[in-house]
Amino acid sequence: MSTVADRIIALCGGPQTVSEWLGISPTSVYRWTYPKVNGGTGGHIPQKHIEPLLKAAERRSIPLTLQDFFDESPLPSGNKGRNGVSSHIHDAWLAKARTLSQALPYMRNYGGKTFVIKFGGHAMGNADLANLFARDIVMLKQVGINPIVVHGGGPQVSSMLERLKIKSSFVGGLRVTDKETVEIVEMVLSGSINKEIVWAIQSAGGNAVGLSGKDGCLIMAKKLARRKRDEDSDIESILDLGFVGEPASVNPHILETLKESDIIPVIAPIGVCQDDTTYNINADTVAGSVAEAMTAKRLLMLTNVDGIKDKSGKLIPELSIEQAKELIADGTIHGGMIPKVETCILAVQGGVEAAVIIDGRIPHSLLLEIFTEHGVGTLVCRA
Repeated sequence: MSTVADRIIALCGGPQTVSEWLGISPTSVYRWTYPKVNGGTGGHIPQKHIEPLLKAAERRSIPLTLQDFFDESPLPSGNKGRNGVSSHIHDAWLAKARTLSQALPYMRNYGGKTFVIKFGGHAMGNADLANLFARDIVMLKQVGINPIVVHGGGPQVSSMLERLKIKSSFVGGLRVTDKETVEIVEMVLSGSINKEIVWAIQSAGGNAVGLSGKDGCLIMAKKLARRKRDEDSDIESILDLGFVGEPASVNPHILETLKESDIIPVIAPIGVCQDDTTYNINADTVAGSVAEAMTAKRLLMLTNVDGIKDKSGKLIPELSIEQAKELIADGTIHGGMIPKVETCILAVQGGVEAAVIIDGRIPHSLLLEIFTEHGVGTLVCRA
């Protein structure tokens, strides 16, 4: 059913137009139409935007009234267009047609290019968002883009370890993984999670295959070396995280082969060493390494935040590598965002054209980022 926000956005000419009128990001406009459980406003327009929208509409002779912002009726009767279709529905159709028309240049530009998408966070744990993600991945493949999905699964791994009464600890955001734990991690990541994503893509009309770093010698790993400095004594010690690794090399042969087919690869972040040791690898790191090995057009990181923000909390739409490093140095980028941004930096330095951090909680965030002029997240590029 059409919401108040849907109807007003359509009447004003679409999300892009409204964002330009109000000087806000397209993401903020799209959020008006999303349920509150998905971080939206439940189909209502925030009060602070009502008066500016009314004034902007009046200047353009658009028949928008204050009552329109509070009219909860499904659709007004007696306001029918051709074939008895409500004018509000007709406006919505026109807005969608306009959006598709605007997407055409991007489809042409990205045809045949590889996009590596790291799928995780809230989007992966929400069934509705996961199904929308699968549909979007299928659409990318159908318009000629080569999507490669790399997924995480930390919460699901933790849940399984709890069920099996296996204790788990973290150091610096990384799970300490002993031999018993790494077997469970591989079972969950390469097994249940990987196959759920593959099946979701196939249910959406695509053709997908599940892989881990062991398949086709895709990801050769090495033990992750981390150091910790004691603040009191200033003594540095080596952390032993067990079977936690990092990519030593990525063999793109199997991915290059699949690129020429209609098959979408879905990769679990498990690697193997030359001595047959299995390693659990951070999914962000795997996505960055795969993107670099494939010289991808884009690395897209789905997260639980809008993107990178400045000190005032405002979304930064684009950053150069040097600017990103400066924001890390001055503390603007902090906490869990640091490794994600560092992954983006390394990928771009390694040959990826650009990396983007986007909010996976927004339905169709992939399509909004790829096929609209301003995107919905923060793009990290060379300059």
